[in-house]
Amino acid sequence: MIRLLKRILSVISVSALVASAIGCEPPEVPRPSREPRAQKWLDRARASYRVVDIDDASDAIEEALRASPDDQEVRMVAAQVALAKLDYARTVKLAEGIQTSEGFAIRGRAFWYQGNVEGAGRELQQLLRDPDIHDNWAKAVLQLINRGAGRKPFTVTGSIVATTEMPRIRGTAMVIPIEVDGEQGLGMLATGTAEVVLDSSQRREPSWVSIRIAGRTEFHDVPALTQDLSGVARQLGIPSIKALLGVNFLRHANATFDFMAQQFVVRRFDPPRPPNATDVPLAYIRGGGMTLRSTLKADNGVAAALMIDTAMSFPITLDAAGWKKAGVDVSTLRPVPNEPKLKEGVVPMIKLGAFDVPQVAGVSGVDLANIEDVLGIDLDGVLGSGLLGGFRVTLGDSGKMMWIEEEMISSSPTAGPQVPPSGAGPGPDGPVMPAAPPAPKSSGLAPQLQIGPGGPPANNPKGPR
Repeated sequence: MIRLLKRILSVISVSALVASAIGCEPPEVPRPSREPRAQKWLDRARASYRVVDIDDASDAIEEALRASPDDQEVRMVAAQVALAKLDYARTVKLAEGIQTSEGFAIRGRAFWYQGNVEGAGRELQQLLRDPDIHDNWAKAVLQLINRGAGRKPFTVTGSIVATTEMPRIRGTAMVIPIEVDGEQGLGMLATGTAEVVLDSSQRREPSWVSIRIAGRTEFHDVPALTQDLSGVARQLGIPSIKALLGVNFLRHANATFDFMAQQFVVRRFDPPRPPNATDVPLAYIRGGGMTLRSTLKADNGVAAALMIDTAMSFPITLDAAGWKKAGVDVSTLRPVPNEPKLKEGVVPMIKLGAFDVPQVAGVSGVDLANIEDVLGIDLDGVLGSGLLGGFRVTLGDSGKMMWIEEEMISSSPTAGPQVPPSGAGPGPDGPVMPAAPPAPKSSGLAPQLQIGPGGPPANNPKGPR
């Protein structure tokens, strides 16, 4: 027994010497960093945030803050939730004093979307000094900031309301005529990207630009990043596309888009709620990823996390988990002709606010992994223009709410939908659109919307609101 004790003590002594020789202390017994109650609330907040249940994440993280108000980890999760709710001041306050890359990143984004160019510059400069950080969005935005001293992003002049057409190009592609620094062209509504993105063949570097709508309302000092948009233009069958109009622009424009009525509206004021609309709350992951919660089957009530990308013409694309939530066995999905990676089926129901949209055509096989990695969430799918094209949609409450009015359609107004090529990939801060091969024109993946008993109405000639 004594020999055994001596041997143990000898081993401990050797371990201590080795630890001393390499300049560190013997390991301590780990101690819990926070009380169990706070940890449970934190875990719940993280889990809810990951599936885009921002309301529950907000409730949970508030409880965690009450239990551990000075816990930096709790504060950072609370800041993520606040940013998703576009509460920029609270985001900055929660992350105040946290000198980590995560702290710099979240404060930089909050300042940027708040319009505080100088504040964003300070934080993003600190962020990019970390050799382990590879953030192309932050790098591009910092270039803009270094050229944008004294600028006030999205300053608006001209008419209080401006309306322009939405010409039918291909499928349900949402394209409008715009002027960028006085040059005319076509812009595409692209809620899958945070910023305005210009074609890199025309602008090599990020720029501050003006965007005029209908020759009447002009947005000055609009931050714009760059990307090769030739693949998007090719899919649309047009010579070029001048810009993708991301959510940061659309929120500031207080936009309404009505594909069926071929109408796009911008305003210099926050619009009132349309009387016959339903409310669809939105969350913006990392301040730029437009997401919502929905159910995909009438009788199970299981919620799904969906991103909105108006640059994608499929009504909806779901991963395996999404199809399961919809009550559809993926083995029953039919192959899409000439596209071995894609399969098609019908989602029994999609709930948008108070509207139950039955029998919506959808696809499987679009890779969502890049989107999920960039945003740090678990998505079940993506809603595209093939679905939203059946409604009149208004962004209200500074973009926190999407108001939807019925613009019912029973068949596609044009040819079958197309998606941009797989080379499009992720955008400067989050994806521009899901990577996928183009769907064939004969795939029959047109939106199949019939809401309510009245059947499809005639083309709606509504004016701007």
